[in-house]
Amino acid sequence: MAKHPDHSKNLVALRRIEGQVRGVQRMVEEKQYCVDILTQIRAIKGALGNVEKKILERHFRHCVKDAITSQSESDTDEKIQEIIRLFDKRI
Repeated sequence: MAKHPDHSKNLVALRRIEGQVRGVQRMVEEKQYCVDILTQIRAIKGALGNVEKKILERHFRHCVKDAITSQSESDTDEKIQEIIRLFDKRI
């Protein structure tokens, strides 16, 4: 099985999200308007969703693809089960 793919390109987005979260904390501390806080939270969720999508796509293109092309039924089944468990947690 190949090594894990590199997700370092997502670090810039993750650091930006981290800053956004700190901004929301300040907004709450400063008792800013609810809708403004909620708008920022929605932006954070959207940005996290984009990072999630990129990492999931990379997982499919590398880890899952490697398992399938290895022709190891157990590796393939393991990757399928991982994805099923992942989506079960999202509910």
